[in-house]
Amino acid sequence: MRISRKLVGVGILALMTGCSTISSLNPFASKSKGNQPAPLVELKASMAVRTAWKVEVGKSQNAMFSPALAGNTVVAAGADGTLVRVDAASGRQMWRVKAGTDLTAGVGTDGELIVVGGTKGQLLAFDMDGKQLWKAQLSSEILSAPAIAQGIVVARSIDNRIVGFDAKTGQKKWTVQRTAPPLTLRLAPGMVVHGTDVIVAQPGGKLLALIAATGAPRWEIEVGIARGATELERVTDIGGVPVIFENDVCAVAYQGRVGCFDIATGSARWTRDLSSEAGVAVDQRFVFAPDDKGALYAFNREGGASAWKNDKLSYRRLSTPVSYGRAVAVGDYQGYVHFLSREDGAFLARAATDGSAIVSTPLVVGSNLIFQTQNGTVTAIAVE
Repeated sequence: MRISRKLVGVGILALMTGCSTISSLNPFASKSKGNQPAPLVELKASMAVRTAWKVEVGKSQNAMFSPALAGNTVVAAGADGTLVRVDAASGRQMWRVKAGTDLTAGVGTDGELIVVGGTKGQLLAFDMDGKQLWKAQLSSEILSAPAIAQGIVVARSIDNRIVGFDAKTGQKKWTVQRTAPPLTLRLAPGMVVHGTDVIVAQPGGKLLALIAATGAPRWEIEVGIARGATELERVTDIGGVPVIFENDVCAVAYQGRVGCFDIATGSARWTRDLSSEAGVAVDQRFVFAPDDKGALYAFNREGGASAWKNDKLSYRRLSTPVSYGRAVAVGDYQGYVHFLSREDGAFLARAATDGSAIVSTPLVVGSNLIFQTQNGTVTAIAVE
């Protein structure tokens, strides 16, 4: 029987041997004999937050969807192929369409084109009215939201082929092949556009900067460095979307490091050992990152010195955080969004969504923070 080495489930680490699965780190399973999530304590809020609007888009299943901003609107997708565009301020639905296939990646948009990825490697492009324009094919499943830069749609398949397509026609323009590690987490290592470049997070804990027009590499660096004697110990993958702030790009890797790197050359500004399946948030002063035990860290953006740590949310499977005003917000496996002080990590407020895990990279639109859950609720939380 042929051995397949793919990982299954959101954040699950598993070795597939034919029909059997061994080892898992499943955050959404029922309580196990291991470490239990910290209970939530009663909180006296010192910040006013409220639910501004909600919209249902369909369950994420084993994918990690994130809404995207397009002008004054938000576009979101679900695993059953649903695409929804709503007004960012009110949540009023503008249109809802079906992609005609199950989806595993999205949403990517540049405000003129909407792109999503399917379970069998389909890349689908829609105009801003929800009309499908073209469809292209990659070699395998797409887990990361595609990016659009310089008239090129960039998508990465699970076998670590990165492909550029003409944004108008869907014609393939270039392909970059990188070797995929024997074992990876089933995450959605993202992409971010920087001018004429696209910075792609990859399995194996690497960041790769590509010239969007040609696919030519500009630089490649290791955020996570594989260590250990076994393949399981050597797994290191980037979680979430790399974040660009001024002249830095910052990221964090599972069983790896958190750090910021020079956007032009990829050289390290600073790194610190940290293991995370989620992404980072960056603002003028801090880099925020949760670890895989549920602690939230703040590092000084200049130099990487530790500013504070809050471990009161241990094993609650924290999401990628977001910095807003005097707070940093982070979601958990029960759909709660926790607001902590940027300065010292003290709790400020808490908001509930639909009871299922926050799977998205948070989106800031005005005074609203927008999250998507595993059960498919897109929630805008207003900070007042």
